[in-house]
Amino acid sequence: MIIVPVKEGENIERALKKFKRKFEKTGAVREMRSRKNFEKPSVKKRIAKQKAIYVQHLRLQEEQ
Repeated sequence: MIIVPVKEGENIERALKKFKRKFEKTGAVREMRSRKNFEKPSVKKRIAKQKAIYVQHLRLQEEQ
């Protein structure tokens, strides 16, 4: 459970911003989206490998 203490006289928008930031850090939305559609472990590995190749390619281009 996320608790955001609100000080007296503090703006409600500021408290809402703190809540949103804490909620993002928990990763609940990210996890919910990943669980929505099942992805086989082999597909996850393939995507991770493609991403690593892409990043490595970008770094090599940056060096040149």
